[in-house]
Amino acid sequence: MSTLLIVIGGLPGTGKTSLARGLARALDAVHLRIDTIEQALRSATMGSDAFGTAGYVVGYGVAADNLALGRTVVADCVNALTSTRAAWRDIARRAAVAVVEVEVVCSDVNEHRRRVEFRSADIPGLLLPTWDQVQARAYEPWDGEHVVIDTAHRPVERSVTELYALLLARERAVR
Repeated sequence: MSTLLIVIGGLPGTGKTSLARGLARALDAVHLRIDTIEQALRSATMGSDAFGTAGYVVGYGVAADNLALGRTVVADCVNALTSTRAAWRDIARRAAVAVVEVEVVCSDVNEHRRRVEFRSADIPGLLLPTWDQVQARAYEPWDGEHVVIDTAHRPVERSVTELYALLLARERAVR
């Protein structure tokens, strides 16, 4: 498969990290998780959240470096703003690779809430958002071409398989 930038976004608790990890394994790609970068920045700055968009900016740089090496990158982030989506597309354009944007949703509100309320952090020190914080989060509608994966009531493996098949079909269509 050709080198790609795959950007997986969605609200917290929708399953994007599970999907991103599974896809990165299947593709032998780099998994770039913005939560990990942001928590490392918090730890380095004694817990301050004053870094603003620095986590995304660092992520863009790491993605660009790996794309330049010919590595497919699976970026895992909320990606809630039109501006961050445009920045990922710009990284792909500058690296002369295709970008596939994936919005992960959980269409069952009760299931989504359960996931948010009962999950535990897998990054030391990371404070997970509450359901109220997830609901109050600014989240701009996605513009342009993108794939939507609904993770409600389905195993992660099924979502990974669906996205992998879509990427293979896309690759065949380009050739």
